[in-house]
Amino acid sequence: MTEETGGETKTLARNILKCRDDPKPVFFVREEESTVDAPKFKLCEGSTCSWAKPSDVFGPDKLRPRIEPWLTALCQSEHLSLLMGSGLTHAVHHLATSKALPGMDAADFGEFQDLIDVESKRSAEAAGRDPGNIEDQIRVANELLRGLTILGSSDEQTRTKADALSDRLAEVLAEFAASILSGEHELIAADEGKREDAYNYLVSFLMSFASRTGTRDRLHLFTTNYDRLIEAGAEVAGMHLLDRFVGSLAPIFRSSRLDLDMHYNPPGIRGEPRYLEGVARFTKLHGSVDWVECERSIRRLGIPFGAKSLDPYLNASGTAAASAIQLMIYPNAAKDRETAAYPYIELFRDFAAAACRPNHTLVAFGYSFGDEHINRVIEDMLTIPSTHLVVIAYNDPLNRIMKTYERLGRHAQISLLVGDHIGEFRALVDHYLPKPAIDRTTFRMAELLKSRWGTAQGDSEGKAEASPAAGEGKA
Repeated sequence: MTEETGGETKTLARNILKCRDDPKPVFFVREEESTVDAPKFKLCEGSTCSWAKPSDVFGPDKLRPRIEPWLTALCQSEHLSLLMGSGLTHAVHHLATSKALPGMDAADFGEFQDLIDVESKRSAEAAGRDPGNIEDQIRVANELLRGLTILGSSDEQTRTKADALSDRLAEVLAEFAASILSGEHELIAADEGKREDAYNYLVSFLMSFASRTGTRDRLHLFTTNYDRLIEAGAEVAGMHLLDRFVGSLAPIFRSSRLDLDMHYNPPGIRGEPRYLEGVARFTKLHGSVDWVECERSIRRLGIPFGAKSLDPYLNASGTAAASAIQLMIYPNAAKDRETAAYPYIELFRDFAAAACRPNHTLVAFGYSFGDEHINRVIEDMLTIPSTHLVVIAYNDPLNRIMKTYERLGRHAQISLLVGDHIGEFRALVDHYLPKPAIDRTTFRMAELLKSRWGTAQGDSEGKAEASPAAGEGKA
């Protein structure tokens, strides 16, 4: 949305909301006199909805009764998954440091630069990403290395080029990993008060989804991030993350540990053990900065959160990995295709199996829909009528979210919370996410109020917040 001011055109950041019975997305922008602590909004010109008139000025007190009970009910679906992209890391990092997350510029591949740039740009445009990023370059360099290695088996000059590209690729991966660790280190080195505040918001965010009773299927966390922010937040929250790694010193990736769970026996009660609360399954779809290929297996190294360098851990005794080329970050540069494909096909199989189930809700936070392999699974998921997709994002600069929304066509199965308010990390946690606790008292109170006074008394906002759906979600 644009607005003419003194001959100049300025762009107003708009928020996009679609939930409950909204037949189409509702667009609204901040009022000029709006403040951070007391935001006020108005509908964009041409946007209509059943809960606000074009002349109305509204704030979180109007939005909360529409959003929070809806998300709460969705989070009590039989199956629940949370897909987190780089937006989560950016939000927590900015909250702690008040600056942008350090990134990595395009890499320099020397004599292969032109070939890699052309192909990475082409593949990025085909996937809806323009221009290509460092991940596209690494993927193309990995494919080029594979081709040169095959050709080099019968040509010494080509073999020399393959060795040169392999060495440069190892350096690029080391620099890429260093940029990931730099973001973690800045979070650790931030002001203590701001860091604690950021961690508290992260814990509340995770627990809003993980606070499910033992009778529900486990929350499944998926992320495309390479950093360990989610692991750090879960540790602070006391959450137990179940992944495919088994072991203590250097856990090894196992295909046979997907159904591992945690139970307990209540004292004095005989019979079946009960599920332990505060447990979630965890899958890093693109690998992690602390995963290495080691002797035909994938191991997770004990790298401290915020470590300044990977070298001491890559060279540690028993890992047999002395180069960043062994790092399992997607797209990786493992020595053979079988090893490269091994962890990732298992991880994406987990994602597809978790998503494509009846009565399943997938919440995507900070994910820009730039990965076609993930988008295809989401598209298949929505062919099941009882599934639902919730998209939460701070912005949509490349319009990929809205293009995906229109392309998927299953509008009744999609909720949108996009914008600098309803998609902003702090506002989301403060106003719109379910209560980060298993609180049955709220549900019982709602039932008691209903039995005493019925549904005729109290305003609509009170009834919305005291509804059984909201109470169960806050349970």
